[in-house]
Amino acid sequence: MRIGIVCYASVGGSGVVATELAHALAFRGHDIHLISADLPFRWRWGTPGLAFERVDTPSYPLFNEPQYLLALTNTLVRVSRQHQLDIIHAHYAVPHATAAYLAHAILSADPGPTPKTVTTLHGTDITLVGSDPSYASVVGFSIEASDGVTAVSESLKHDTAQALGVRRDIAVIPNFLECGEYRRLQDAELRQRLCPAGECEALITHISNFRSVKRIGVVIEIFRRIQAQCRARLVMVGDGPDRQAAERQVADYGLADAVDFVGEQHDVVAWLSAADLFLLPSAQESFGLAALEAMSCEVPVVASRVGGLPEVIRDGVTGFVCDPDDIAGMAARSVELLRNPALRQHIGRAAAADVGRRFCTDIVVPQYERFYDEVLSDRVHR
Repeated sequence: MRIGIVCYASVGGSGVVATELAHALAFRGHDIHLISADLPFRWRWGTPGLAFERVDTPSYPLFNEPQYLLALTNTLVRVSRQHQLDIIHAHYAVPHATAAYLAHAILSADPGPTPKTVTTLHGTDITLVGSDPSYASVVGFSIEASDGVTAVSESLKHDTAQALGVRRDIAVIPNFLECGEYRRLQDAELRQRLCPAGECEALITHISNFRSVKRIGVVIEIFRRIQAQCRARLVMVGDGPDRQAAERQVADYGLADAVDFVGEQHDVVAWLSAADLFLLPSAQESFGLAALEAMSCEVPVVASRVGGLPEVIRDGVTGFVCDPDDIAGMAARSVELLRNPALRQHIGRAAAADVGRRFCTDIVVPQYERFYDEVLSDRVHR
């Protein structure tokens, strides 16, 4: 198949999954064109059958802001005509699904087959941005107009119907990992540097884009309660608008010597492999890719019981999920894991095994291939 995959380049679940899907599909013999405003965070050169197509957005004094929707639509039309795409696959509905719809309308006047459109919903494109009254009607229309729609969790499928009134069929295809790459490393050098023996009993990690939905302040509050009971260290991986406030909170709590802000890291496996526990007390997670990465590296996760996280984490078996307001409960679960190495190891191994059964590339990517086949043969119900 010839497929154009549209995504954001910035760090975040939708861009990561779209880029990994592009690499996996190219490896499986498809002709893939990844379309974005910049090279995605997880882009890797040298994959046969995979090309990058940049969206150039000119700036004119007439406009107060770049016209990205129009530039993206034009790029989709150009790439489709040059490479006879079978499918345009838009990751994150805003504004990618709308651009795919406009490109489809333009291309339908050309001789020959018109590429089908597929939209994958990732979360905040529905629960936050897409449901905003400024965008809701356009986003809802673009989803309804897609030839096929997928969501990364049952929770997000439900939220899409509730928030936008969408009644069409939506297939649930979860996020995934290359499980051969996401394995716990045995190299103890980073662990020893972050948490020296005799000075530190436990290493706790959080990875995110440091936005309000991730509740960075709650991560630090949970850590403060853990620190009162055991000598732990917190490593904050990532960057974003809430980082400065988090650094101030750490200073106010007198925890500056126990918390490291290390910025964005490409090799998260090394940082996860050094950790004993992963905290994800988000206000909303339609899937929770960071939790999946931690679980695959045998790191128990303590998270909020929101969105798709209970579909990823089996409470008490592969991690713990608590009510989002139960900060004391999350701290207590964390301390329980940190004080009981046997339990921590048991849950970590169970988590990695569960990821291997349900969320690896070779399990999930064929689900996309089958869905593409159904779209191309008009077997998807709207």
